[in-house]
Amino acid sequence: MPEKFGQYGKHRFWEMIPGILVWTTFLLAILASFFAPTIAVIFIIVFDLYWTLRVIYYIIHMSAAYATYKKTIKLNWLKELKKIKDWQKIHHVVMLPTYKEDVSIIRDALQSIVDAKYDNEHFIIVIGGEEGDKENFAKYQKIIQKEFEGVFQHLMFTLHPRGLQGEIPGKGSNMNWMAHKLEPVLRKMGIGDENIIVSAFDVDTIPHQQYFALLAYTYLTTEDPTHSSYQPVVLFSNNIWSSKAPVRISAFGTTFWLLSELIRPERLWTFSSHSMPWKMLKDVGFWETDLVSEDSRIFMQAFIHYEGHYRVTPIFLPVHMDAVSGIGYWDSLKALYKQQRRWAWGVEHLPYMLEKFGEHPKISKKLKRKYLFNHLEGMYTWATAPLLIFVLGYLPFFVVRDESTALIANSPFTLQFMMQIATVGVFASGIMSFFFLPRRPQEVKPWNWLIIILQWALLPVTFVIFGAFPAIDAQTRFMLGKYLGFNVTKKNR
Repeated sequence: MPEKFGQYGKHRFWEMIPGILVWTTFLLAILASFFAPTIAVIFIIVFDLYWTLRVIYYIIHMSAAYATYKKTIKLNWLKELKKIKDWQKIHHVVMLPTYKEDVSIIRDALQSIVDAKYDNEHFIIVIGGEEGDKENFAKYQKIIQKEFEGVFQHLMFTLHPRGLQGEIPGKGSNMNWMAHKLEPVLRKMGIGDENIIVSAFDVDTIPHQQYFALLAYTYLTTEDPTHSSYQPVVLFSNNIWSSKAPVRISAFGTTFWLLSELIRPERLWTFSSHSMPWKMLKDVGFWETDLVSEDSRIFMQAFIHYEGHYRVTPIFLPVHMDAVSGIGYWDSLKALYKQQRRWAWGVEHLPYMLEKFGEHPKISKKLKRKYLFNHLEGMYTWATAPLLIFVLGYLPFFVVRDESTALIANSPFTLQFMMQIATVGVFASGIMSFFFLPRRPQEVKPWNWLIIILQWALLPVTFVIFGAFPAIDAQTRFMLGKYLGFNVTKKNR
């Protein structure tokens, strides 16, 4: 990989900070265990107490979010939408970038839009292929056109050229191309920019039947709707019954994390499949083409462009996506690791924020501090917390065999008590996962329910191997200037 490509390498000092913090923490934890064990024990107790409180906090917010989710899913949102005057002025653009996915996945995504409780004549569908897969894409285009031509207000296909200057191949650069090709089409249709909502979906996304109705309702009833993105609940449930146990744990963990964030919209960034105003996209110049984490960056682009006057509004309805998969068990685990590392590459936003915040003095210092702290703290704890809790936290007790002080003698019991409290989070996650499981397919044997229950015993291992390790990997690469490209998540059903 070259030393510098895309927007990377411009601010090497700030790129190094997250990795330095992580490795300094590990080094100090090890040194303190050998040379200052009492200090190490105090640190571990304080850190575990902090995480115990965070688990309790997490359970409270997750439970509140689930209650809102259940209430939302029961309502007839199309009926509510039709109470609003001129609701039909809203048009939905659905963008589906694709690369080497099977035509069946594209077909399922389109069929889910057809089946939505909404007027198909208000959907503009854009399917964007890549030149690197142009033979398959051309073949799939013919199939899709034959099956869905005339179903929507407009169906169009784009082919993203390979090797454009300043681009990194990936979803962001593809959608930027799709948006530029779409712009003259929308202009010709004569639809006002403020009446267009764009849903940027991964191609495997199956939205809830009421998603677009609730999205339009929220857009029409929200103050200043063009200054907000709209984030649904992301469920990796399309193939969850056939996924491997570590994959399922990671998939549910991501959903539960997002639920706990949705209930606190002041903390929200956009993630994965979500929706946003077309007007905002035009104002910021669409997605940046030279980075990996386009789903979260587009929010920060808008936040900076509007001088801090931009937010994320939660949509408590699900969009269903594929859990990562591969050919066989080992291939699935490798794919999961790469997916988590790509998500952890969101650390790339730190230098961007520091640069842009300095160029925009109108953004309040309080907002700048909040977003910088939340981002850096989230990336730091993602990489360090699992190892400090499950591995390095026990090192001082192996090094210091005597129990010369009451602190060291009683610390294991204190830590054990806090771990028991934290275990409640595991049980809460396990129980909550049953509420989000789709109906068991007939080909899946009933005894698989036992695996679904027992799999949560793997949480500590999954937390370390598919949580901390990919985050450490990403932040270390960023620190060393060994930049990642975009890794397409494997989708095998």
